[in-house]
Amino acid sequence: MIPQAKPQQVRFSPRKRVGIYGGTFNPIHNAHLLVADQAGKALCLDRVLFMPDYQPPHVDHKDAIDARDRVAMIKLAIADNSFFGLEMDEINRQGVSYTYDTMKRLKKKHPDTDYYFIIGGDMVDYLPKWHKIDELAKMVQFVGVRRPKADNFSKYPVIWVDVPQVDFSSTDIRKRVANGRPIRYMVPSAVQDYIEEHHLYYDKH
Repeated sequence: MIPQAKPQQVRFSPRKRVGIYGGTFNPIHNAHLLVADQAGKALCLDRVLFMPDYQPPHVDHKDAIDARDRVAMIKLAIADNSFFGLEMDEINRQGVSYTYDTMKRLKKKHPDTDYYFIIGGDMVDYLPKWHKIDELAKMVQFVGVRRPKADNFSKYPVIWVDVPQVDFSSTDIRKRVANGRPIRYMVPSAVQDYIEEHHLYYDKH
């Protein structure tokens, strides 16, 4: 008897749902972590990746500390949460960080992944000014976190999520450090230790 060939099994790999939370993270703080966790869980994402920029188009690069320190603090901040990860594309590429260029590279590198780009409502207001925004809107799904003082509306497709409001920013933390004021509970303790050990932000606002 001639053995019959076994039918080939076709395997379908499910598409991955990955959140991207970009920013300067100068420094990363607890509100960043809260937004990433709440938005990612609300949309049932597989992971949320923090993506620090090398040189943001809209910020004077002299205001940001060295990328190595910003990355080091992100690693410390997310070390105890396996839901979080780090995306280094913009840091490795260097130069001005345009989201369109980054997401084009990531989608080519990971064709099995759907990306959800997490931004605050204040940044949603500026979407019309983003580099190649029409093309970018077709590449990613924007996730908007509502902000009290933002319009919280866009002509571009945005999934809106509600996250508990925390009223401080990286700018506030830098000013507090420079003025000798405490930042405990505003940043993870490991990030606070890193800032103190490397004497970051003490001489600038």
